[in-house]
Amino acid sequence: MRAFKLLLSLSTALALTTAASAEIRVGFVTSLSGAGSSIGIPYGRGAAAAYEYRSEVGGEKIRLIQLDDGSDPSSATRNTRKLVEEEKVDILIGTATAPSTIAMAAVAGELKTPMIAVSPINLTATGEQWAIAVPQPATLLVKVVADRMVRDGVKNVGFIGFSDAWGDLVYTGAKAAEQAGLIKVLTNERYARADTSVTGQILKVMAARPDGVLNGGSGTQGALPLLSLAERGYKGKNYGTVALINPDFVRVGGKAAEGIQVSAGPVIVAEQLPDNHFSKKISLAFREAYQKANNMPTTDVFSAYAFDGWLIFLGAAERALKVAKPGTPEFRTALKDEIFKTKELAGTHAVYNFKPGETYGVDDRALVIVKLENGAWKYAP
Repeated sequence: MRAFKLLLSLSTALALTTAASAEIRVGFVTSLSGAGSSIGIPYGRGAAAAYEYRSEVGGEKIRLIQLDDGSDPSSATRNTRKLVEEEKVDILIGTATAPSTIAMAAVAGELKTPMIAVSPINLTATGEQWAIAVPQPATLLVKVVADRMVRDGVKNVGFIGFSDAWGDLVYTGAKAAEQAGLIKVLTNERYARADTSVTGQILKVMAARPDGVLNGGSGTQGALPLLSLAERGYKGKNYGTVALINPDFVRVGGKAAEGIQVSAGPVIVAEQLPDNHFSKKISLAFREAYQKANNMPTTDVFSAYAFDGWLIFLGAAERALKVAKPGTPEFRTALKDEIFKTKELAGTHAVYNFKPGETYGVDDRALVIVKLENGAWKYAP
């Protein structure tokens, strides 16, 4: 009997130890299918590169669990619950579209699991904050573009963008630039991600006679307004944000996309940066890991957001492990707290500094202007 009790005690202790410290579990959600897949697939490849770069922290192995949300917020919600409630992940990272990311963040807060968003979104935290966002906020993205518009002599701007949260973010950024006296926004035309024509919207944009057009789309579908503008003989300047830096956008946009200027993280032109730039060393390390993990070079900007999210997670996890063991509520809380203590962390896109009450942790160092020339993005300081 005594031997049985001892065996039971040892078995219980072993089970508890295994559950608490066997590994750190990361739940990653992206859009491998659906309208957001041209962005979501690069995010997935970025996660693979991040795991190739480093798959352990503080002596603990990391397990990466990836799910496809199909570009659907409802699916993103279900995936988030599955990852937390069934897979018992310690942290969430995702996803490819703003609506789905907002849905994920709501569940993350409800289930008290830290989340690193890889899409730019507005998170209005009620109560305890559990999520932060890696990308540059749309207001900063558009502010840098508006500064370039001023230098180019562009004052009156037509806007066309997605009829969803991302389009709202870019338009809000454009109106903020207008309030700052940089530009005047003449139109607010929208289209759905699944639309195949924007003829009506572009006719309204051109009727306003803008000096330049700001594109509030992303990925492949972001090329649609440019194609329509070119078909109607538009000769003005085109501008956009980092959301357009995607090989499918370049391929589909073709000559119509030539000359567009966008604000982007420095990683996209890593080789063109000076040697002392904060992004150059880590960006080249990212590209090496990406090549190893995916057997191809990286040509997009989205995969690097997933990589930077991983860097933020690694730093926070190393500190959190001094407080609690993985697989416990205490570790998730410690991980959340340590994310908000991130200071001057150099990533591929930005130098990150987070604090409670703020979603974003980047400043002007996070952006450069790049121009599409002969199908390639060129640094345009």
